[in-house]
Amino acid sequence: MDADAEPDLDEIVDALYVAHPAGFTAARDEAAARLRRAGDPAAAKRIAGLRRPTLAAWASNALVRAKPAEAEQFLQLGQTLRAAHRSLDGERLRDLSHQQHVVIGALAREAARLAEEAGTPVSETVVRELEQILHAVLADPDAARDWASGRLVRAPAPVSEFPPAGPDAALPPSGRRPRPESGPEPEPELEPEPEPEAGPVQGPRPAAPESVDPARAARLAAARAAAEDAAWAVSAREEELRLAEEARQHAVARAAEADAAVERLLGEAERARGERDAAYAAVSEAEARHREADRAARAARLAAASAERRLHRL
Repeated sequence: MDADAEPDLDEIVDALYVAHPAGFTAARDEAAARLRRAGDPAAAKRIAGLRRPTLAAWASNALVRAKPAEAEQFLQLGQTLRAAHRSLDGERLRDLSHQQHVVIGALAREAARLAEEAGTPVSETVVRELEQILHAVLADPDAARDWASGRLVRAPAPVSEFPPAGPDAALPPSGRRPRPESGPEPEPELEPEPEPEAGPVQGPRPAAPESVDPARAARLAAARAAAEDAAWAVSAREEELRLAEEARQHAVARAAEADAAVERLLGEAERARGERDAAYAAVSEAEARHREADRAARAARLAAASAERRLHRL
């Protein structure tokens, strides 16, 4: 096989995932057969093993390809969010959580718009799946890599929370370090109390505060972030509901205006029909007068001719 004539597999794969998923299987099989005829069975096998994307994955791929700058910014937002979760930066997480929901909603709507421009309007269910894809991209680096390739096949597994803090996480907000594994931290509160001597009996010494467990702190931070995510999701859905109600009211008002316009047009049409009937009646009357005048004119011409003949005879 001539090396100069070898097809670019990446271009073939990209073309398959750019096209509408309805024609994916036929186009894939045709490309694989073409590669087999060209003498490249390995490439043909690779192409034949490609899976058709779901409608949401296809719309997501279209978004990545049509909006590369926005896709790159979204990937950077995911890196920032994951870093904030690892460092347990609560204030940063609150700021980013709001940004996360705003950007996810905007990108999902943009993907739906691109799908509609391509001739395939998508349902609310597909839009929700797009949001699920985008949320997974922010939380999971593997999902982010798959999404950035523009060859996503299906939505990643739902991600309920961001990865917990690793061993290199920053200190918890209290600033205390976890207890080392080699032995107890030399805190006076944890030393055994001496035997009581003569004198008043002392009460038990207050328990020393426990050292912060990084894993537990990470879970708490993730839970707080998840709660904030849920709160923002509720806020976003309420905003969508408000916009939908405004759109409904606007549609009702437009329908009322259309009804009034129809009534006006019907009234105008009725008046026009009356004017048309009157015009036809006037035409009929004018034609009748014309016929009568024509008969009178003919009679007058005959009378004049008869009078002329009598005059000549005289």
